[in-house]
Amino acid sequence: MQIFTELSKKPNLSLALGYFDGVHLGHRAVIKSAVDFAHENGNKSAVITFSDHPCCYFWGVCPKYILTRKEREKRISELGVDYLYELDFESISGLTAGEYLRDILVKYFTPLSISTGWNHNFGFKKSGNVKFLSEQSKKYDYKYFELPPQKIGSEIISSTVIRKLLSNGSIEKSNQMLGQKFSIEGEVVKGNQIGRTIGFRTANLIYPAELIELPYGVYSVNTNYGKGIANFGVRPTVNGSNAVLEIHILNFDKDIYGEILRTEFNKMIRAEKKFPSLDELKLQIKKDINNI
Repeated sequence: MQIFTELSKKPNLSLALGYFDGVHLGHRAVIKSAVDFAHENGNKSAVITFSDHPCCYFWGVCPKYILTRKEREKRISELGVDYLYELDFESISGLTAGEYLRDILVKYFTPLSISTGWNHNFGFKKSGNVKFLSEQSKKYDYKYFELPPQKIGSEIISSTVIRKLLSNGSIEKSNQMLGQKFSIEGEVVKGNQIGRTIGFRTANLIYPAELIELPYGVYSVNTNYGKGIANFGVRPTVNGSNAVLEIHILNFDKDIYGEILRTEFNKMIRAEKKFPSLDELKLQIKKDINNI
């Protein structure tokens, strides 16, 4: 997949439109629609999105994301997309829906198809929606696909719902909606090395500031080195102050400082707690491992 941050002319594409934070099951349905149409008709597919969420422009504060930009790019690429355009929202924020369709989508991509979610809005003051895209399809000669809401049970899958689930520690349900596990990837940094003194050596990661923050607590995780248990928090038993993500990888004792560790979250085991002593913390960690 090729990634662009500026517009370039690539005609006859199948487009998927949206911000796609999380690339959850609803987003995947939209992107798959564009990719499938491209495969069926012998053309290429593209996702048209933005480098930052539109809220960053409108409110001056970015929301906490479900995925880092790098991870979002990776998950979109895995869906078979040919081109990803991550545009600067501010540069097109003043365009009406008609101007955006004509001067951006049609001018640069002459789309054979456009796919969006059922609640997609775009253009100045949200002047465009699914009805507008459908009505304009004959004029600009493209197929329009409005994807219905995807659900888990009776609940509609959305980035807003997933953010709430993650912030409450409901990892298993959020993973269901994502269609993949919530994950964090980063370089292993040196900590205070207390873990090894009680028999539980940990790999420490700095929690990405742009991501939705999980509750402080203990989690069952998978890593690229095997299963493990993670603690995210301030480590009150050892009088810690800054939040750190510590991962103890089971049956693993190698030095991986400076290496990239990918951590996928399975479930929350318990909230972070201050223990009277390191010995009691050690006993609790053993119990936590049994709950992985």
